[in-house]
Amino acid sequence: MSDFLADAYLWIKALHIISVVAWMAGLLYLPRLFVYHAEAPIGSDRAAVFKIMERRLLRGIMLPAAIAVFFFGILLAATPGIVDWHRGWIWVKLALVLGLGIFHMRLAAWHRQFVADRVPHSPRFFRIANELPTIALIAIVILVVIKPL
Repeated sequence: MSDFLADAYLWIKALHIISVVAWMAGLLYLPRLFVYHAEAPIGSDRAAVFKIMERRLLRGIMLPAAIAVFFFGILLAATPGIVDWHRGWIWVKLALVLGLGIFHMRLAAWHRQFVADRVPHSPRFFRIANELPTIALIAIVILVVIKPL
């Protein structure tokens, strides 16, 4: 198995990066949709359109991309010689990725509330929440590229 992982390393890395880009696009866009959804009158045609857009983004893009991120990430981590598990950067990165996974689950929970015509938070809350994945993304890229710890 380790020979396969070593031979396929560049393909696995490429697929991991593609998956990260797709997942991050959703993590950045869905809270913005929630801003507009929270401003839409409950039961309006506009609110109904947001429900559809949110569902398609969550199920059609974000969930498959998140699964792919974790799958290819695990393959990368299992590739011999790729990760020095004694360094701190990998553990901080993994904690941030776990945080993004939890954020994804929160987004799904908020979507379920919107579907039930309950606005879970204010537009301002979602504007602030929209910044969290950006901060995590910046930190993860710096950790992976610079490896400061």
